[in-house]
Amino acid sequence: MESLLRLAPVHWDHEPVWIVPSIRSSAFRRSGPAKAGTPSSWLMEKVRAPTRWLLAIGVSAIIQLAGGHCAESPQATGLHVGAAAVSLDADDAMIIAGGITAGKARGQEGKLRATAVVLEKQPFGRIALVACDVLMITRQHLDPVVAEIEKTTDIPAANILINCTHTHHAPSTMIVHGYGLDDTFTRRVQRAIVKAVQAANANLSKDDCRFFFHVGEESTVGQNSRVLLEDGQIYWVGPRDKFVRPTGPFDPELPVLLFRDSAEKCRALIFNHSNHTIGTRKPGVRSPSFYGLAAQELEDELSGTVCFLEGASSSTHNLALSGDEMTMRIKRDIQDAVAKAQPRSVSRLAAIKRPFKFKVRTFDETKEDEAVRRYCRKYVGTYGETVIQVFRDMRKTLAPQQGQERETWLQALLIGDVAIVGVPAEFFTKLGLDIKNRSPFRYTYVAELSNDWIGYLPDLDAHKLGGYQVWTGLHSYAEPGTGERIVDESIKMLNELANTNSR
Repeated sequence: MESLLRLAPVHWDHEPVWIVPSIRSSAFRRSGPAKAGTPSSWLMEKVRAPTRWLLAIGVSAIIQLAGGHCAESPQATGLHVGAAAVSLDADDAMIIAGGITAGKARGQEGKLRATAVVLEKQPFGRIALVACDVLMITRQHLDPVVAEIEKTTDIPAANILINCTHTHHAPSTMIVHGYGLDDTFTRRVQRAIVKAVQAANANLSKDDCRFFFHVGEESTVGQNSRVLLEDGQIYWVGPRDKFVRPTGPFDPELPVLLFRDSAEKCRALIFNHSNHTIGTRKPGVRSPSFYGLAAQELEDELSGTVCFLEGASSSTHNLALSGDEMTMRIKRDIQDAVAKAQPRSVSRLAAIKRPFKFKVRTFDETKEDEAVRRYCRKYVGTYGETVIQVFRDMRKTLAPQQGQERETWLQALLIGDVAIVGVPAEFFTKLGLDIKNRSPFRYTYVAELSNDWIGYLPDLDAHKLGGYQVWTGLHSYAEPGTGERIVDESIKMLNELANTNSR
């Protein structure tokens, strides 16, 4: 099937099998009926024979390709789709997550939501994918939510993925840097996730739905922001005039998973992209940020629920564009992908969710303090002293926990032959690309900040280079090498899914 899919873009009008120029040339035109046995008749017969043979090959190829295409767009797939979104109510008194110290917002643009898509295909059962417009949230608050969803919908816990969109413009749902979580908002998020999945499960389509897929591209809304500076440090904030080069990749892939009902209307759309979710249209407001704004505007056009899954983006940021421009570009490229999306079969639904153990890193307090002081006093200005103290306080909290073992979740899901890997951290793009490149599935995508949050997970080279993302704190505390271990374990899970499919 894969080989047939790769043949689909062939330009038939340029293929000599389909056009025989000699038949159309003036040398073979007849001014009148040809008599049997004449040179003209003989020549035409000589041309017709190979032409029939070529056309036979051509028709055969068309049948093969059509057969492959029909296999990818069956009339009755047995796939049922439900989707729903529940708003997360917030107010100006709530602490906004995403900064070093507690921040506040005044007003809101767009909606903060928990968005759920439930897919069902027998005999494989159902899977649920949920996106929450929050920075991140730990399993302490998500495990009870998954248990309630399983109890009330019969969707197995292993089949439930809860992803955070990583918007930096929503109230806090975790303890990090110099602030804690907002209890009221966190409880609302928990309740909204359950309600969204319950509603999506309740409105599963009665008729079969079809799955359409396209891998688009958006390479302009962000870049690898861990840029090497002239003094050998890694850029975080401050002046941008001493850049040498990026220290890692940017992933531009923009996969779009579109589900249409029997009337060819959009039932749900899921898209994935890998950039930090920072950027609003208006300054200082609560917002789902540019990804969420694009999703909500697209819903008005498509008349279906749109769900964004945050990719491996913890080393990438936008450094130049406005929130309005990013929203427009993401929306434009999703529209383009929708126009190009082709039907694909969903032969099965499958999921694996497993516990994964890791350790809190050990660290040298003197060296850690020096790294933070050196950068902040040179590039952050007067606010730098506040940042330095915040990091000292975080390391003080972590000091007695050094070497402790922790446990989190890893997850791999299949929608037909499209794989989604859920990792519980701010995952460096280099690690995400490693999963994609080593996966047995051609179409594999990472959803970071899924099912838990264990801080930043840089690759080993990034640990050596240093920078904000690897400074020890509540935002980054797993021992070096944890990211690579998660990649290896994710590949094992994907191979299990692949091997099960081949039996």
